[in-house]
Amino acid sequence: MAIAATLDEHDRPWPSLLAGPPGFIQVADERLLRLATTPVAGDRLAANLAARPELALLIIDLAACRRLRVNGRGLVSPDGSVDGIFLLADEVYGNCPKYIEPRRVVGESAEPPGLPRRSTSLGASARALVAEADTFFIATWHPKAGADASHRGGPKGFVRVRDDRTLEFPDYPGNNMFNTLGNLFGHPAAGLLFVDFARGDLLQVGGRARILWDPETAVRVEVDTVIEIPGGSPLRFVTLTAEPPSAVTP
Repeated sequence: MAIAATLDEHDRPWPSLLAGPPGFIQVADERLLRLATTPVAGDRLAANLAARPELALLIIDLAACRRLRVNGRGLVSPDGSVDGIFLLADEVYGNCPKYIEPRRVVGESAEPPGLPRRSTSLGASARALVAEADTFFIATWHPKAGADASHRGGPKGFVRVRDDRTLEFPDYPGNNMFNTLGNLFGHPAAGLLFVDFARGDLLQVGGRARILWDPETAVRVEVDTVIEIPGGSPLRFVTLTAEPPSAVTP
């Protein structure tokens, strides 16, 4: 599994979930990756790359709590074919395992995703998914630094739904690189991706972000775009901490 960050024609960052069998992300050389997969129907990744070259990738192994970030420029064929997505890296670096909730894949659905549902506010199903989330992913961009995709984790409820147009989440101490906050300070737009790991539903949320400094550092997102894709991820996960000890894979 990987999370891609791209930009639309209005400089708004969008996060996309990419999935495939082990090895679907192939190393062509020390700077070039080939992504042997296609975005889910209704996702903006291919259209965004056709308009803008910025592409970032968060490659994450939830079971091993490992993550790697690759930021650079992307290429996609006009028809979005399997062979058409490449990433030329400008930055490659790892992050620590902090705040990653360990999960393992327990199945893969062969059912096609449902039709995307679009809105300008958070409906009941979207609010419920956010309220239960212990993980989400965020896409940001900076005019001088390019696109970035990052992971955020915490206890259930750490993302607060203030109302149907406002989300807020704390900025926990992490790797002290400030990629996400730095990008938001320079370009206050964000795309958030929430995943129902048991059912495969995806929730993309876009809006304008503002950094709050008092009483604690947090980010508030004024929502203007909501896209729900039922069954958008083929992967089905179980949380390792919820399994009996004998069932947990080392």
